[in-house]
Amino acid sequence: MNKQPKIPTTYHTSEDVEVFVAQFRDCTLPCERWTHHAHLTVGLWYVLHYTPDEALNLLRDAIRAYNTTCGVPNSTTRGYHETITRFYVWLTDQFLQTTDRSRPLLELRNALVEQVGSSELPMQWWSRERLWSPEARAAWLEPDLKALDSRQ
Repeated sequence: MNKQPKIPTTYHTSEDVEVFVAQFRDCTLPCERWTHHAHLTVGLWYVLHYTPDEALNLLRDAIRAYNTTCGVPNSTTRGYHETITRFYVWLTDQFLQTTDRSRPLLELRNALVEQVGSSELPMQWWSRERLWSPEARAAWLEPDLKALDSRQ
């Protein structure tokens, strides 16, 4: 019998993070574990292993597949959100450009979540109306509050 690794409820090691990402990638991660911080954790893994553009393309497909597995429709009101995903890939890449990428995955994950872990962070760049529009969910929409290259 092929026993699946236990999904950690918290991360104690970099291997715990790797197991979590593997469970996401093969769509066996329990749906209730797919939180905002889980998105950041998975996004970090992808940006560490691929270029930002490759990571975005792979994340796009993986999140949509995972949502489908969880019974979440990828529609104009639910599921995959292009603008938010691109934003966090950009933020993660910015973070990795200013830190030692050779640090253990767990340390990188914890530092990223500490720096950009608020789900309200995009509201510094986008108005709520624009960010939660069907258009922003379906395709990239430029920020309407400040340029993406500026951070507060």
